[in-house]
Amino acid sequence: MSEATLRPAGSLRLLVAEDEPHIRRILTTLLESSGFQLTVVTSGDQALEELRGDEFFDLALLDLLMPGRTGLQVLQEARALPHRANLPVIILTAKGQDVDRRKAFELGAADFITKPFSPKKLLGRVDQLLTREG
Repeated sequence: MSEATLRPAGSLRLLVAEDEPHIRRILTTLLESSGFQLTVVTSGDQALEELRGDEFFDLALLDLLMPGRTGLQVLQEARALPHRANLPVIILTAKGQDVDRRKAFELGAADFITKPFSPKKLLGRVDQLLTREG
């Protein structure tokens, strides 16, 4: 069964994995006020647990450096799951090194955004990915 057949009616659903409370609040406020339904976790292990489950997600935002698995490790393991193979993933990071950016795209990330980020630009990118994917 493809992700498209699992798509629920109603709002688009995002997984947000961010361990920094301030950034998590910004993301939550921005995305919820834009009408998205969120599942918010604070570690890479929690993110992977959510992705291994059956809940449908339209997109995932993964922090690069989190407790447990990194965003890149979560992305790599998610790509091995048949029902997450095509999930659009945006990696967020304060690190922003070229080696991390390259690895993210090699693993299939849709984008790699460095912190601090423009909330308007992030929301625009999320909308763009969901429009293209949907």
